[in-house]
Amino acid sequence: MTTYAYLRVSTDRQDVANQRHGILEYANIHGLGLIQFVEDGLSGRVAWRERAIGQLLTTTATAGDVVIFAEISRMARSTLHVLEMLEIRMERK
Repeated sequence: MTTYAYLRVSTDRQDVANQRHGILEYANIHGLGLIQFVEDGLSGRVAWRERAIGQLLTTTATAGDVVIFAEISRMARSTLHVLEMLEIRMERK
């Protein structure tokens, strides 16, 4: 089992440091072990399947892997997109 953390910033004025810190804190509390970070700098306006999260959810992560996010806004811009992502992951176990 691999634990992935998806970090996304959408402007040059942002950085992933706060997201990374929060995820590492969460991982330590919950004993998740090593985290593989996936960083993305594309705007949420770009379709999720075309961003690094699309590759992670549809190809990279396999059955039993865990994907975590600092907050839901880093995952997707709409509830529909979140549901699509969850459906993909459920299909891939």
